[in-house]
Amino acid sequence: MKVLLATDGSEHSEGAARFLTRFNFSSKDEILVFHAISEVPFDDDYSAQVKLVIRRVAPKILRDAAVILKPLGANVVTAEEEGYPDTAIIEKAADYGADLIVMGARGVKGVQILFLGSATRAVAINSTKPVLVFKRPSWKESGQMKVLFATDGSEIACAAGQFLSSLPLPAETEITVMHTAVSFVADIPEKYLKELGEELTAKPSTFKESERIFAEAQQCLSGFTKIDYLLRTGDPSREILNMEKILNPDIIVIGCRGLRGIKSMLGSVSRRILGNSESSVLIGRSTAGADIS
Repeated sequence: MKVLLATDGSEHSEGAARFLTRFNFSSKDEILVFHAISEVPFDDDYSAQVKLVIRRVAPKILRDAAVILKPLGANVVTAEEEGYPDTAIIEKAADYGADLIVMGARGVKGVQILFLGSATRAVAINSTKPVLVFKRPSWKESGQMKVLFATDGSEIACAAGQFLSSLPLPAETEITVMHTAVSFVADIPEKYLKELGEELTAKPSTFKESERIFAEAQQCLSGFTKIDYLLRTGDPSREILNMEKILNPDIIVIGCRGLRGIKSMLGSVSRRILGNSESSVLIGRSTAGADIS
């Protein structure tokens, strides 16, 4: 596997590097630590000095990230290029043949009240590669890795599950496969829903459909031994975020299309999860189909 780790030296970027140390990479895997040097649009003396400082700092940023990754068995290489960060990252990932892009949720320019930095958001939207967005800079390893895999049974979701299976995660990783059936009583005020059993909030075919979805997910995730299945009804993004609070997963996995030329490739569910979750988010991609929203 070839992984591109985009770093700008920020707390979130270094957290993403530390998070990768939980993966079981081997000598056959390679991690490219990549730093995009932002372009300075002016040619005056002051701008020239700024450019010198930026270029002087870049090797240190790459070195610090590489040091964090040193305990891994993977081959670690570094590279830097000048350009707009999001464009440079996407183009480098394509040229490098990366299987996965890994980024921190916010960079050095991130505003704390924002959920995502602009570069991270742009890469998540426009990349045709799977993207893992690390969102917990204060994260510390504790216990087994936990993954919440949200699926609707589509080809896109299946592709995300297959990619999840290809990741060198620890053998004891706990996977929760979650399917949310759209509620057909959504227009009824919540206070009246208590009078209905959960079986009445979805079509009779929902449960049979969920069995099919879970069976297909089990095939995609055959490499894992600890898998639980969870059926919910309601709004998918809301239910996923509610379940996140209960399970506290390390990663939420969600599928998304990967077509070029579409301005907003993230559907509503993907956008809400990426923007509002506290857990890291892995956006799986396929070259056909639609988002799970």
